[in-house]
Amino acid sequence: MKYIRYGNQTIDKSDVESVRKCLTSDFLTTGPFTLKFEKKFSSYVGSKYALTCSSGTASLHLAFLAIGLKKKDKVILPSINFIAAANMCNLIGANIFFSDVDKNTGQMTPKLLEECIKKNKIKKLKAFCTMYHGGSPRYAKEFFRLKKKYNCFLIEDSCHALGGMYSVKKKEFVGNCKYSDISTFSFHPVKSITTGEGGMLVTNKKEFFLKSKLYRNHGISKKNSKQKNNWYYEIKNIGFNYRMSDIQASLGISQLKRLNQFINKREKIAKKYHTLFAKLNLLKFKQKNIFEKDIRSAWHLYIINFNFKKIKLSKNEFIQKLHKNKIGAQVHYIPNHLQPLYKKSKFNLTGAKQYYENSISIPIYPNLKHASVKKVVKIISKLINKKNLK
Repeated sequence: MKYIRYGNQTIDKSDVESVRKCLTSDFLTTGPFTLKFEKKFSSYVGSKYALTCSSGTASLHLAFLAIGLKKKDKVILPSINFIAAANMCNLIGANIFFSDVDKNTGQMTPKLLEECIKKNKIKKLKAFCTMYHGGSPRYAKEFFRLKKKYNCFLIEDSCHALGGMYSVKKKEFVGNCKYSDISTFSFHPVKSITTGEGGMLVTNKKEFFLKSKLYRNHGISKKNSKQKNNWYYEIKNIGFNYRMSDIQASLGISQLKRLNQFINKREKIAKKYHTLFAKLNLLKFKQKNIFEKDIRSAWHLYIINFNFKKIKLSKNEFIQKLHKNKIGAQVHYIPNHLQPLYKKSKFNLTGAKQYYENSISIPIYPNLKHASVKKVVKIISKLINKKNLK
């Protein structure tokens, strides 16, 4: 059987045709396809503004710059996350505090956020960044209340959660910015949709949109060009080349049309895992709280949690055995606070440590076949010595 990757892009003829149209047009870099993608995206999530970026990391950097994050400003980030948010705050020179996460879900909770504030005696918090780890937008409304309580900015790292919903009944999609100042997304190949590499920043505040747009293009402003000539520009501040190309945007436009279809397929696969693990009495090792009543997860990841010490295999040995059986598995993530760059801060985060020790991500993507799902569960069940788990 072919190797089963933990995540994979879903490309069809309509995607190829959309990119072909761009390649045979007059624009390849930022142009009409990019503007169309931004418009379609903001319409989908329900935000007023959307800005394409070169990556999810770029969208996070722009978000922190847009809210005015400066050197020594205090910001809280969940320790379980890709390193991008922490590195962008570090680049700015902000004072980073890592919050602990729930040991089962890997997500920061409102309670843990407040514990971080109290434990570190944080005053004048500039911002905190939530991360919908795995794809489920838990606690969005509760975090918004804390944003108002502490009079700070709230940025959503929604890179795992495109297509997810805060409320199914109200049709509130992740990224409508009803519960945040800015939300950011990634279009890496394993995400909900892909543009190869790319990202998006969304907001309902014009000020943040215009600042992000300025930083995205080298700090160049052509606001006064009409008063002088069409080639005139001014550098308002230091900026970057964080633009998305029209080639990437043309793929994004096509992919966005099938986003709901992708999420529905991911959810069906998650439910298959749920059913098969339950039949094998392995249900207690699957991701907990995965099918919430009014919240829709984007199912970026399917995570299983269990104590490796009890199965007489190390986590690395377990993953290597999966690989030998042609099954891809991944770890999301090594806690940020344990990385050499940040370890000197000496955070003691037991939830993040336990989550890291006990969790792995197994294959999930729209085109994953039922036979492959069954194989993944079968191999995992063979690797686990159930006698030691009772």
